[in-house]
Amino acid sequence: MADPLPSTSRSLPIALIRAREAVMAPIRDMLSETGITEQQWRVLRVLAEHGPMDTSTLATRAALLFPSLTRIANTLRKKELLTQTRDESDRRRQLVRITPKGQKIIDDNTHEATRIIEDFKTTLGNENYETLLNLLEKILKTKT
Repeated sequence: MADPLPSTSRSLPIALIRAREAVMAPIRDMLSETGITEQQWRVLRVLAEHGPMDTSTLATRAALLFPSLTRIANTLRKKELLTQTRDESDRRRQLVRITPKGQKIIDDNTHEATRIIEDFKTTLGNENYETLLNLLEKILKTKT
């Protein structure tokens, strides 16, 4: 007889999904007035933090599948929030960079995004917050 599955209340995949929804709710509220999605926000955040980069690296850092990034980048380009150009040294590579208009969205929401993070740190405590991030990073490293 197979071992019984753990209760869904103690299931890691289900707990992670529930936690993601709890974490994303205030971020979705913040983004509701910006006209961008949470995936678009991630793309802009990565570009604002790391500067111009190729699309493959951007997809990885923004936690997106490459086909999704392609669609999102097209939308953000139409909104003039990013630009996409061919790499001069390797014409197969596309380089993406945030525009001043895209940076303004980040800048306009930095205070609220920081407040949201601080709320989570208050709820968990600084040490638990850092421990949680470290544990999640550990899970990611076992995958590779």
